[in-house]
Amino acid sequence: MPTAIVTDTASYLTSEQIKEFNITVLPITVILGNKQYKETEELGLDKFYDYLKTEDELPTTAQVSMGQIEEAYDRLVSEGYDKIISIHLSSGITSFMDNLRMFCKEYDKAEVFPFDSLVASAGEANLVLLAGKLVQEGQSPEDIVPKLKMLRDTMEVRFAVDNLNHLMRTGRLSNRSAIIGNLLNIKPMLTFDDEGKIIAIGKERTMKRVFRLMCDKIQETLDNVDYKVHATIIDANNQELSDSWAQDLQEKFPNVRVTQSSLGPAISVHTGEKTMGIIWEMDWQTVK
Repeated sequence: MPTAIVTDTASYLTSEQIKEFNITVLPITVILGNKQYKETEELGLDKFYDYLKTEDELPTTAQVSMGQIEEAYDRLVSEGYDKIISIHLSSGITSFMDNLRMFCKEYDKAEVFPFDSLVASAGEANLVLLAGKLVQEGQSPEDIVPKLKMLRDTMEVRFAVDNLNHLMRTGRLSNRSAIIGNLLNIKPMLTFDDEGKIIAIGKERTMKRVFRLMCDKIQETLDNVDYKVHATIIDANNQELSDSWAQDLQEKFPNVRVTQSSLGPAISVHTGEKTMGIIWEMDWQTVK
């Protein structure tokens, strides 16, 4: 019987990717003042960033509910699916995965394989895309999940925020001493640790210097692996700089497949505007 793939909007898959691999994407709720919006379905980037610039009350988010999960799973079962791989936002920054695992213990209409991405955005997306590719090739969830873990283990993430206000306020930054970055007007360098939590690992004064250090880390990876690497530039309403980074990265590393992805409201609530980052890992397109 066929296997379905489910994820959430924090993966920021394109409509083409969703269609190509028949992915079910559940919206995270973004709360602006006293109004709630389903990410991507009801809230566009322009409206969200306008709110950030003009309103004093900072936005918040609400995770995908188990009601949404049950409705989606039931629909997939009615369409003939009896196995579901459900790949979601890092358990280090949301309690969703814990709730999902508990729900799946009781859900008996299909066999569900919950998978913790331990990252967000393009990292989560690449895991979903690999799962979709392998399902199309006829592989079973039992074969796919170990390959998702393997891909996840190769992931490296570096990103820099314009300031730490949003991460500090929402509690998504684990080592809070990094708040000194705001006082010095520098760009805090962040990553996800092994538990999927966001931690500060350094500070730089300019995005140019941030990019240079990220390139150094990518070079370290290339010096130590024998597989093809895929790197994704991520940005939060910073398209011009993203385009520049993508061009420079491709010129510097011609054998690396370079793509771009933009952060939406559910993640930008925590990182703020103008965030830049790179996620790199084994190229999921090469995984058999």
